[in-house]
Amino acid sequence: MRIAVEGRKISKKEQEAYAEYARNKNPEKRISLLKITVNGEYVDLTCYYDAVPFQRIRRITGYLVGDLDRFNDAKLAEVEDRVSHDMTQSM
Repeated sequence: MRIAVEGRKISKKEQEAYAEYARNKNPEKRISLLKITVNGEYVDLTCYYDAVPFQRIRRITGYLVGDLDRFNDAKLAEVEDRVSHDMTQSM
């Protein structure tokens, strides 16, 4: 995690304390940048997170799948024969 401090300087120990606080508040997310803005007695913390990878899930031929790696030839043929419906036509 990178730490950027704006306003007045603070010690490394204080920066690490704020970083630990941010990690504890968001344990499920990975913080790429912690921006610490010091304004007098007030401190604002802004967290920037790493992108979360996701896999697209589709319903194909009655199955919820992310990719077609495990489909046999028959199921792959069904996928190729599918008709795509355009939803952009006005009613």
